[in-house]
Amino acid sequence: MPFAHILCRAIRCCTAPLVHLVCLLMLVALPPHVSAAEDITLAVVTKPGSAQYVCAERFAQLLAERSDKRFNVVLHHSASLGTETDILQQVQLGAVQMAIVTTGTLDAFVPEMAALDFPFLFTDTTTADRVLDGPVGRGLLDRLSTAGFKGLHFSENGFRHLTNSIRPVMTPDDVRGLKIRVMESQVHRELWRTLGANPTPMGWPIYAELQQGTLDGQENPLWVIAEYRLNEVQKHLSLTGHVYSTHTDLANLAWFEALPANDRRLLASCMQDAALWQRTWSRQRDAAYLEQLRTAGMQVIERPDIATFRQRVQPLSGSALFEHKGVRKALEDLMAATRAR
Repeated sequence: MPFAHILCRAIRCCTAPLVHLVCLLMLVALPPHVSAAEDITLAVVTKPGSAQYVCAERFAQLLAERSDKRFNVVLHHSASLGTETDILQQVQLGAVQMAIVTTGTLDAFVPEMAALDFPFLFTDTTTADRVLDGPVGRGLLDRLSTAGFKGLHFSENGFRHLTNSIRPVMTPDDVRGLKIRVMESQVHRELWRTLGANPTPMGWPIYAELQQGTLDGQENPLWVIAEYRLNEVQKHLSLTGHVYSTHTDLANLAWFEALPANDRRLLASCMQDAALWQRTWSRQRDAAYLEQLRTAGMQVIERPDIATFRQRVQPLSGSALFEHKGVRKALEDLMAATRAR
């Protein structure tokens, strides 16, 4: 029999006022019943300290605070649940409730997302923020529902830059023949194939493949190059900024919609605030990461021939990649939004 029930019986049996009072005080002093927190599994492929992990960690903190610890985010990282494709499949099945993934991986699930990785679409973060946080960005997040996802927000991966161990890259001609690791994304494969490279889709991480010479190079934001110590196996860095890479913060749609309305709003607001906070966090570190890589011995080309790179990849907009009506419309909407003021 629970202790509280025993106390209540004792109180009813007690006739002495003093004993009655002592029993009441003991009952009041009992700790209240605390419901167990609801676990939410959130997966990222990168390690602690990465842009994805930092956003996920911030979300977990905000949700715990604002829900009075009713929710507990169980964070899986460092590819412990597989590649991003594996993670997305697990989210679809409901085995994982939430994930933060690079947008490039999503185009296999939702073709329209390919438009976000069109080369040189965004020239600066101000434009990227305006478009992604506006109606065009929201429309793309809403399209994720067609694959069983709930799109919550866009956090930041960053502008992608090229590294390699063979030669300095100043122009597109310098890329020719390089075996470059790319994400499992059709847009990224075609981008580098158009430039004459040999794109190799591969999961993450890839340090060993670069070290062994299986790959000549890779392309990623500065934080990735620094945090994964790619300077140890890559000599040359070109600040091409060829793609502004977003992270897409999402959930299993059925799970999300089954939550009470107040909790749906709570999760969405926590993820939005985490994503906005993470963007600032990421941008404040770019200069330091670049200096760290240069100090570590990487040869940095700060001003490659971007105009020629841009010219070489423009034919991609008319390629088979964008024949899908929805993908072409998404690209046209994004391009129009970048020009709007």
